[in-house]
Amino acid sequence: MRRRLLRVAGAVVAVPVVLLLGSMAWVAVASAGHVYDPEDAPEAPVVIVLGAKVKDGKPMSFLAGRLDVGAQMVREGKARAVLVSGDANGTSGDEIAAMTDYLVAKGIDRTLIVGDGYGLDTYDTCARAATTFGVRKALIVSQGNHVARAVALCRDAGIDADGVKGDCDCRFITVARNTVREWLASPKAVADMLSSRNPKVVSDPDDSLERALAG
Repeated sequence: MRRRLLRVAGAVVAVPVVLLLGSMAWVAVASAGHVYDPEDAPEAPVVIVLGAKVKDGKPMSFLAGRLDVGAQMVREGKARAVLVSGDANGTSGDEIAAMTDYLVAKGIDRTLIVGDGYGLDTYDTCARAATTFGVRKALIVSQGNHVARAVALCRDAGIDADGVKGDCDCRFITVARNTVREWLASPKAVADMLSSRNPKVVSDPDDSLERALAG
């Protein structure tokens, strides 16, 4: 009886571990060769910056690091427009407004910035970038522990996406917490790719990014 209980307990532990490691491997393979440091990033028409927490209307450290790299891509001519995608009604505040204001303060012309306030998670950002905004080729910016998953999801959505690593002037505990969160998000990413679900909010096609690129 004891051996049987041990076998059952082992299986209960082993199955989630196998699923976690398998999903992490899937993401790694799907993004292989498509993640760059900012100085090595290729060119694309648009750079997508993923939203994160804001405080008092300003980006917190994770988001600021992403936005700095997004602005760098435009200044260096590696992208011509920016799609900021996050939650306009987030619990910490309006991510889109904070991201847009930050980029403008960094010298990016407001007419080159398009906001998607319904990028409620990374999958939705990628799906909506493709179906709502017509993105076919893009750079996507996030921190190193997240950018591979973002690339995998965007490529699965039909976007020829390359990831660019963002910096973060963060405390160790913040980095550690987000790293663990990223590990745990991998199974959901694989499930989303397999299901090809609709984003939580489906919108009619929007040509604002096309107009920004036409300048």
